Amino acid sequence: MNIEITPQKSDGLERLIQVRVPVETVRDAEDQAARRYASTVRLPGFRPGKAPAAMIKRRFKDAIRQQVIESLVQEAFKEVMDREKYEVASQPHVHDVKFEEGQPLSFELHLEVRPEVTLSSTTGFRIERNVAQVTDATVTEQLDQMREQKAAWSPVDDKPQPNDMVTVQLALADESGKLSDSKEYRIVLGSDQAIPGVEELIMTLTAGETAERDVRWPDDFPDESQRGVTKPVRVTLEEVKRKTLPPLDDDFAREMGDFDSLDALKSAVRKDLESNAEREADASVRQQLVEEITAANPFDVPPSWINQLVSAYLQAYQIPEDGADRFRAEFRPVAERQVRRDLIVETIAKDQNLAATEADIDERVAEVAAARNTDPGQVYASLQKAGRLKEIEQGITEDKVFKWLIQQNS
Repeated sequence: MNIEITPQKSDGLERLIQVRVPVETVRDAEDQAARRYASTVRLPGFRPGKAPAAMIKRRFKDAIRQQVIESLVQEAFKEVMDREKYEVASQPHVHDVKFEEGQPLSFELHLEVRPEVTLSSTTGFRIERNVAQVTDATVTEQLDQMREQKAAWSPVDDKPQPNDMVTVQLALADESGKLSDSKEYRIVLGSDQAIPGVEELIMTLTAGETAERDVRWPDDFPDESQRGVTKPVRVTLEEVKRKTLPPLDDDFAREMGDFDSLDALKSAVRKDLESNAEREADASVRQQLVEEITAANPFDVPPSWINQLVSAYLQAYQIPEDGADRFRAEFRPVAERQVRRDLIVETIAKDQNLAATEADIDERVAEVAAARNTDPGQVYASLQKAGRLKEIEQGITEDKVFKWLIQQNS
């Protein structure tokens, strides 16, 4: 295709290209579009396909113009890709389309290209692997958390204390100072579900009592407009419940699973904590390697990839609209590190021929099947249906890459 390509901007991975399609090519495209219309439309007094081209162009001017723009922009884009050998990172955008009768067609093509990652330095790094020690106190803390999950809540007649669960009717004043209608809330005191001033008011009451007084909102309240504001609050305490933890004994162990005694449960908890400590140590080593490689081999990453990952996590975490901008700002550095890590793994896997093979995937599926005591074929089909085979392939490749890196830096 005979077009003019003029680069306008080359900033990192961003490309802005001016594209100009000569008027001769535009006329040919218009004639082709007009012939296609003439072969399909019916005009009074003419058999199909026999209406004059000039009449077709006048009658269907806007439709032909739109078709010409779409077809020429698409063809020109393919030509740009072929000539410039771009490997795009995201969907290109077309801007500033100019198309006047009897004039060339011109537009701006805005795109991002994939980074060319060259990792010239992947060895000689000092990496520390520190495994957290699992102590008796660590095991006890984990057992206490398990007891918390099995705690029973019982009504009491006392005034509420920290860690009690209360049911209250709460009314707050609006901007005019008028108290709103009461709403029921269930609050665990001391768990930051209510501001300190409201909790203090609740703890002055016994079930059935109501109190009203001015409460000052804290200076670090999330809503900046409410920070330091003092306004009337009315509280009616309906119920107080206190938590009772189950005794740490053999009965508790049997309730938590297939354990004959408390000692068996403690042993299992210790083993799980030790395994988790090993996994965290491995994750730390991988993170250190990524940070060292990133510092030694700087490269750009496509902003669109970062934005896509942030958007995916917005959906996964179901972030409300009013918190989306703050989440994007806070999570963007995390997303950029993840994109950079993926590119490093991908590059090393390609350079060192470490990508997962079909045999690797079959072996991993067989391991999963053995753990489930299930037929490997059924597991494979299930994973394939759930779209998780790609996830397994990526996990195997990452394991192989980091195993190679650890060998090079040990």
